Amino acid sequence: MKTYEIASIPGDGIGVDVTVEARKVLDRAASRSGFRLQWTEFDWSCERYTKTGSMMPSDGIATLSGFDGILLGAVGFPGVPDHISLWGLLIPVRRAFAQYVNLRPVRLFPGTSSVLRERSAEDLEMVIVRENSEGEYSAIGGRHNAGQPSEFVLQESVFTRVGVERIIRYAFELARARDGRLCSATKSNGLIHSMPYWDEIFAEIAAEYPDVKSEQCHVDALAARIVQNPERLDVIVASNLFGDILSDLAAAVTGGLGMAPSGNINPPGEHPSMFEAVHGSAPDIAGQGIANPVAQILAGAMMLEHLGETVAAQAVRSAVDAVLEAGDVATPDLGGTATTAELGTAVTEALRTP
Repeated sequence: MKTYEIASIPGDGIGVDVTVEARKVLDRAASRSGFRLQWTEFDWSCERYTKTGSMMPSDGIATLSGFDGILLGAVGFPGVPDHISLWGLLIPVRRAFAQYVNLRPVRLFPGTSSVLRERSAEDLEMVIVRENSEGEYSAIGGRHNAGQPSEFVLQESVFTRVGVERIIRYAFELARARDGRLCSATKSNGLIHSMPYWDEIFAEIAAEYPDVKSEQCHVDALAARIVQNPERLDVIVASNLFGDILSDLAAAVTGGLGMAPSGNINPPGEHPSMFEAVHGSAPDIAGQGIANPVAQILAGAMMLEHLGETVAAQAVRSAVDAVLEAGDVATPDLGGTATTAELGTAVTEALRTP
């Protein structure tokens, strides 16, 4: 039986709750499809930080390098600043393993409704391809003259030709494999250097894909389009910051962050990729058994697909759809009274694979 070595990092808050259910579903899908997931769990989290002063050990990256995939829960907890939790675990992993694609598919699920009135599932289905390794999320900069009237901070963005070309090319290939539409998020009317550079490279690569209908749209107008005319969008490619914001907005109009998975992808497969829910750790409801595990389950499905187990991945997605469409088992955010475990169990039992 083929075995995949998977690192599990439940993290903080509801990340722990939903990861239990995701693993339960994925194990069932694996056994029904004739392969096995060998899990190794790590306690890397804000709780670990409060005890040891670090989110993960100094050899954490080397430890993860031997795995076939990584399933991450959520990172963040009160008392630990966000820049500590993110730059102590999530971002170092993304960059050490060249996970330069942050892939965020969003769609309106059967049995659920959108905050947008009279919008169907056909209208609300898109993929955001977010640059994941540079752009606005750079460590270059600093605080100067601290505590003085002249105090100031400097935050630099970094856009390299290699980084911009590879994310845009990935998006064009994805658009070609879907329905041939791609929209690039820009803000070249405000950011005088970075976005015109992004636009130039987008135009260069667009010329190589005459079969893909491509366009550019200022990010503020694009945000409005996601709300007003989502049916006009399929694949969106964006820089690190813009992609982060737009993907959360897209998730919000298609059922909420509790339904949205994401993948931190190393396309060449030279390093492990990492999969996680878009939502945060929600410490206010952690441990109460009411968190929605769907996003984490679907992140696991993305991991299975990335590993080449497409039948099992689709089985997981179909099971989620079947449970949501039936509507008998739903967590409070979906208007029901089911627990995290009850929804996870329902999806597990709904699995149908050869």
